[in-house]
Amino acid sequence: VARRLSLRKHPECHSMAGGKAIEHLAQTGNQELLTFRLPMQQYRNCDFSFSGLQNLVNNAIVQKEKEEGIEEGEILSCVKDVAAAVQHAVAVHIIQRTYRAMLFCIKNSILPSKNATLVVSGGVASNRYIRKGLQNLADSNDFALLCPPPRLCTDNGVMIAWNGIERLRAGLGVLHSTAGIRYEPR
Repeated sequence: VARRLSLRKHPECHSMAGGKAIEHLAQTGNQELLTFRLPMQQYRNCDFSFSGLQNLVNNAIVQKEKEEGIEEGEILSCVKDVAAAVQHAVAVHIIQRTYRAMLFCIKNSILPSKNATLVVSGGVASNRYIRKGLQNLADSNDFALLCPPPRLCTDNGVMIAWNGIERLRAGLGVLHSTAGIRYEPR
């Protein structure tokens, strides 16, 4: 979404990563000026998906560009409102699906009935709006919420690579030949 909104060209966001730029602009945007249908509401599971939301957001941006008479790549006058609406929809989707997972774990005795903990990490945990929503969810369900400090909530790819380096150094689970390995898309 940040790329589609060309936030690298926005004077307040030119040096920020996409998620940080969305969060920054959303602080002063009006999330109620745009409403996005939440993804996967018809599915009664704990899966996340943002592709449908991404399509809805892209269509809304195209419509706003037409209304404002600007070309793709130019900054919309309502960019802060789009950022706020997107951030809100993402947060609600994450919170709803996480709540379903919590209920599933409680119902199936996967978690202890007392002192259960919700752990959130990675880039999503650096977003204060989402983190606050998850804190409210945890509090209202008697869960503790554990999140690393935002400065440590970086790209999961970096964390995976670091784990790979540590495993390579320790000689744990490292294959030295890829012959005979079958790859699958999932």
